Amino acid sequence: MAEYAASADAAAADLPHNGAVEPTASLPPSARLHLGLDLGGTNVKAAVLAGEGPDLQVLETLHAPTSRDGSRAVVEGMIELGRQAIARTGPVATIGVGVPGVYERETGIVRFLTNVPGDWDGVQVGGPIGRALGAPVDMVNDARAFALAESRLGAGRDADTMVGVTLGTGMGGGIVIAGRLHEGLAGSAGEIGHVVVDPAGPPCGCGSNGCAEAYVSARAFAESAGRDDPGEVFVAAAAGDRDALAAVDRFAGYLGLALGSVVVTLAPDRIVVGGGVAQAGELLFGPLRAAVRARVRNLVPVDRIAIVPAELGPNAGAIGAALRGLDALPS
Repeated sequence: MAEYAASADAAAADLPHNGAVEPTASLPPSARLHLGLDLGGTNVKAAVLAGEGPDLQVLETLHAPTSRDGSRAVVEGMIELGRQAIARTGPVATIGVGVPGVYERETGIVRFLTNVPGDWDGVQVGGPIGRALGAPVDMVNDARAFALAESRLGAGRDADTMVGVTLGTGMGGGIVIAGRLHEGLAGSAGEIGHVVVDPAGPPCGCGSNGCAEAYVSARAFAESAGRDDPGEVFVAAAAGDRDALAAVDRFAGYLGLALGSVVVTLAPDRIVVGGGVAQAGELLFGPLRAAVRARVRNLVPVDRIAIVPAELGPNAGAIGAALRGLDALPS
């Protein structure tokens, strides 16, 4: 998932525990379990869900460092983390794997990953994990997994149309309509970070110019305020530093440009923003809502759109991956 270095992926090391989450209600003995694995550049995270529908619960969360020894070692590390999760909870019925890049859902082959060590073009990921852990595997982009998790168990609960945006080294997104992830052709729907906000802007790795993520990535945001870390910008802004406040306003303005385009296209009733930025509270969300409102004006009833911080924290990707596996079960 595109995550802020000051939190999200790096913050997995600061999670309160690697272990069981207290269930909110007793589970029937027949409840099926679902494993999610979320591959990040710093950590691999796992989550085990139990049940289905309104009775769905997170039973277990785990994390481990991502291997620096190439793609094969990374996949082996994912398998080992999955084994540990299964040892704690019991066999799983499905497995979902979230990856930060391009993959072939039908074959389980990865084509390109961002910020993960190794040569990934053509690497089998789904097959080896499924064979080793004994359950069918489905794959999902990590930002789409984030959106799916927040829509079911987080800040997007009960929304009819929800857009999830995760901010970090880049800007990822996902769209959930009527409880189902909308992926479009080849799973590519939701690339909100590549909405162009300035055609004359800097080149983007996608080949275009002026994409939103060039302005709202963690690095770009920090550098715009002359700081080393996004968290420092928000701390300074909260203390009244004028340069930091100006940087937050610019950040909100560019993000509002991208989200305004999304709003007039999809008219969602909720937008959930994740990454370290979600911890900034009204210091960011106030200007962001104003920026979206200024772009949309009267085209969509923007005052009925809730723009809110994510709730699930660094485990959202793994939870969403588990939901992907669950959703792949025959109905």
